Amino acid sequence: MKKEIVHNVVHDHRTDSDVTQQGLADAVGVSRQTIIAIERGNYVPSVALALKISQYFDVSVEELFSLQYE
Repeated sequence: MKKEIVHNVVHDHRTDSDVTQQGLADAVGVSRQTIIAIERGNYVPSVALALKISQYFDVSVEELFSLQYE
């Protein structure tokens, strides 16, 4: 059985938008440490948080997050 991994491009969108980790965290109501963990792939956000992040960047959730198999 293959392992499921949630891949994300939050870091790419954040840096392309010239937004700090703290700025994104404040905008979506989480800590900077949560944004760091999401960007590193150490934390999979809730559906609500994924929606907030996608709305912040005005992109679809699918553009930010994808399911991959190892």
